Amino acid sequence: MGTRGPYALVDTTPAKTILVYRNGDQFYVGRKFVFSRRRVANFEALLEQLTEQVEVPFGVRRLYTPTRGHPVLGLDALQTGGKYVAAGRERFKKLDYIHIVPRKPSKMRKLKEIKPVVHCDIKVPSRWQIQSRTSRYINVFTNGRLFIPPIKVIIPKFSLSDWNSVLAMIGEKVFPLGGVRKLFTMDGHLLDDSKNLQDNYFYVAAGLETFKSIPYWKSSWVPSEVQQRFGGNDKYTQTKKRVESKVKEPLQNDSVPPRSQDSVYYAKEKKQMDTELLVQSGAEGDVYKAQTPAKEAQEALEVKEDPEVKVEVPVDQAPAEIVKEIDEIGDSSPGLKSGMHIPASFM
Repeated sequence: MGTRGPYALVDTTPAKTILVYRNGDQFYVGRKFVFSRRRVANFEALLEQLTEQVEVPFGVRRLYTPTRGHPVLGLDALQTGGKYVAAGRERFKKLDYIHIVPRKPSKMRKLKEIKPVVHCDIKVPSRWQIQSRTSRYINVFTNGRLFIPPIKVIIPKFSLSDWNSVLAMIGEKVFPLGGVRKLFTMDGHLLDDSKNLQDNYFYVAAGLETFKSIPYWKSSWVPSEVQQRFGGNDKYTQTKKRVESKVKEPLQNDSVPPRSQDSVYYAKEKKQMDTELLVQSGAEGDVYKAQTPAKEAQEALEVKEDPEVKVEVPVDQAPAEIVKEIDEIGDSSPGLKSGMHIPASFM
């Protein structure tokens, strides 16, 4: 029978557990590492396994004690439950590795549920809102332009004290001819102070021209409540009825001949010509006759004309005289009957 050779003795050294830190990292809590002689034959094999577990730049090449930084040279120098610092080829960096405590993860804040905002359509006046909000929100039309929508103008608190500054702010958004010089209500009342302005009310901005009476409240941008308020006091409809009644009167007249009805100017209103009375000269109311004589002529006596005074009168104004012919003169004169000689000049 052959003899058996001696069995090799198995290393029964117990495994060791160590805690390894990273050199110079004050936030690295440390990592536990368990090794035995069966898997780790020498110190180089231990450094290779530590390189896989601890992330060190350029790999783990040295181990130091955590308090004083003495280098560990072999497996026998490692103690069970000991703490060491893994490093590369750099020197030991002194830190308080032993008292590095793992930080507890911060609690995540619970996000609050965002609830949808519920808008309320009820408009209730509040005393607090009236006292705190002193600005004015008004809507302004342009004078004579009904089809242009009203522009919303916000007048701040500091501008309400000066009326010219209020008109200037309105003029920055509303552009009538010549700038904003006047502000009217929709029914034509002129405003001269900011105290009369009301929130969410409608006004008409004008320049130097007069207010143009147009039913601004009938615009589609005006709320129905405002339209009903101005419906009863409608000056525009009253004036329109008056104009229509004047136009209908000549149409209803039967005395107009048919030829004049065919004319283009049939409905045109005819003007009555005023006849002036002629002023008669010599009347009591004559403007050219003095009502009272002058003071110099009141005491003067009237001088009558002498009948013997001869006045030379033009031939045209002299009274006509009867001229007798020569034959009649000869018959009537006694000298001709007795044969008197008649000069040749009379022949």
